[in-house]
Amino acid sequence: MVDIATRVWNHKWKIDPIVRSLIDTDFYKLLMCQSIFRNHPTTQVTFSLINRTKSVRLADLVDEGELREQLDHIRSLSLRRGESTWMRGNTFYGKRQMFTPAFMDWFENLRLPPYHLEKRDGQYELTFEGNWPEVMLWEIPALAVLMELRGRAVLADMGRFELQVLYARAMTKLWEKIERLKPLQGLKVADFGTRRRHSFLWQDWAVQAMQEGLGTGFTGTSNCLIAKNRDLEAIGTNAHELPMVYAALAEDDAALARAPYDVLSDWHEEHEGNLRIILPDTYGTPGFLDNAPDWLAGWTGIRIDSGDPAVGAERAIAWWQSRGEDPKDKLVIFSDGLDAGKIVELHRQFAGRVKVSFGWGTMLTNDFVGLAPDDGLAPFSLVCKAVAAEGRPTVKLSDNPNKAMGPADEVARYKRVFGVGEQMGMEVVV
Repeated sequence: MVDIATRVWNHKWKIDPIVRSLIDTDFYKLLMCQSIFRNHPTTQVTFSLINRTKSVRLADLVDEGELREQLDHIRSLSLRRGESTWMRGNTFYGKRQMFTPAFMDWFENLRLPPYHLEKRDGQYELTFEGNWPEVMLWEIPALAVLMELRGRAVLADMGRFELQVLYARAMTKLWEKIERLKPLQGLKVADFGTRRRHSFLWQDWAVQAMQEGLGTGFTGTSNCLIAKNRDLEAIGTNAHELPMVYAALAEDDAALARAPYDVLSDWHEEHEGNLRIILPDTYGTPGFLDNAPDWLAGWTGIRIDSGDPAVGAERAIAWWQSRGEDPKDKLVIFSDGLDAGKIVELHRQFAGRVKVSFGWGTMLTNDFVGLAPDDGLAPFSLVCKAVAAEGRPTVKLSDNPNKAMGPADEVARYKRVFGVGEQMGMEVVV
């Protein structure tokens, strides 16, 4: 097992680039990338870093030269032979050749496109512009780099023994969470923590701890490199990025209203009926479900990623019942702001009523709360989103208005088109 504290102490050896592979990313990114490569290969999209936690002044903490060095390193990466073999030959979700030869030929020759970086008011403005399938692959590594560089800055002045104690405490903290989850009958939980992890080494340790502590209750990881190295299931389907860009490309209100369903129609065709998980909250879950075509009710399940998770699950159960489906045959994946206590609560509330699964993110791979001076390692809300497509702004409404993004006039238009009424704001922690 890697001695993480010693590796952190010896970062000056430069043996630990923050992102060490093009598949050190989330599985859903590669699945979406293939779909986009097929359907929108030359659509011009802009991604931008957004720090929702303004109190964390990243440009004051993270050295610009170090940031550029890490980003430039990512641009030098290409798919290795073993990684290509894993993608081409592995079985994912019971399907062989999940990735087509045409997509793999393209991916094997890919280098990530240029970035634009500048400082403004204590924050970094980091943007990526270009063909959608290329720039979208910057999202996860960009977030991982900023999160880890912030952590390295906080840890830089700690001594060797201080680091050993810090990591020992963090390990104990995580193991106590695992022990709290162990008694849950039928628990299914996966690691969704790549984008805001403390570090690659820490995520890898957390995954191994979950493997040992939960056994079959741990279903896999969203991180492709760790899944490959640890012989685990790679977990993921799709994200808000797809409906956000499809909606921005819509020519009128009618096309805008259809956009979230056009996404899933293309997804269904791409995966031949596999990976049928609905993410309904991009423009408000109630309106999405009320207007959903009947064929969506037959899909495998729903992922709940904003708003009150219990309310979201009850809404999904009621929708399935209204469409003549048995909720006990359906899967609800909870994935927003989870920690051990919330997982226990939701599992007890919904196990037996639906099939329940959890995508555990930041508080699995980056819970160093209270372990560093001035709580300097506490996780914060950093995202990298598609903000424009073909020059048009994107919009996200969410089931939590505090997660909404986009120009005010476009947000108002989307609320009108999708019939979004009063929403309850909830704190966005991570």
